[in-house]
Amino acid sequence: MPSYAEKARLFADLHVRGRPLVLFNVWDAGSAHAVAEAGAPALATGSWSVAEAQGFRDGEAMPLDLVLANFARIAAAVDLPVSLDFERGYGASPGEIAESAARAVDAGAIGFNIEDGLAGGGLAPVEDQVARIAAVRRAAPDAFVNARADIFLQAPAADHDAAKLDIAIARARAYADAGAAGFFVPGLIDEALIARMCEATALPVNIMMMPGAPPIARQAELGVARISHGPGPWRLAMKAVGDAARALYG
Repeated sequence: MPSYAEKARLFADLHVRGRPLVLFNVWDAGSAHAVAEAGAPALATGSWSVAEAQGFRDGEAMPLDLVLANFARIAAAVDLPVSLDFERGYGASPGEIAESAARAVDAGAIGFNIEDGLAGGGLAPVEDQVARIAAVRRAAPDAFVNARADIFLQAPAADHDAAKLDIAIARARAYADAGAAGFFVPGLIDEALIARMCEATALPVNIMMMPGAPPIARQAELGVARISHGPGPWRLAMKAVGDAARALYG
């Protein structure tokens, strides 16, 4: 069984521009085992899927105790590195966020996604998000902190432009200075903007698969280093269950 430090190093090393780490996001020990058995080199949870599977809505509605208990079972079910979708950090202050991150490390998290989208919409002020990222980095110095910028996720694709990209680039720089190891821009699907994002930051860029997103091979050509599937795997699984049930009862 690899040590925590070995898993953390392996996970970081899997982020390579042009040869992206592809994550088929999981939500419980069963899905983690299935994806690991399929040959995945690493795993990551998706908060939407985790919450829905337990009867909660996304957005930190699921209590942290339950999130970490579920995550610990996932981490124990596989020998792979597992990253945690940490949402906004589960804390009202940097100190509380650091405490939550330390608990997540104890549960086996070798990576964290931490987002700048606010519960009521809009983005957290840069200085506030920098403090959150720095808190996670202090509590988890060996972990891969993937800073998520929601500027594209909060706007329709038709409104994605150079001005929004400039905001994302500025946030990437600030987040890197705070200790982020990666930069996640869900919602960004335009090839030209993806390429410019990858060129503008030294951080490995993470894109989410969604309708309209370039194929994985094309994203690799654009310089993407990590590709997430978000809630897609959960939706596929629930559709399969629903289809089978309808065939049985219909």
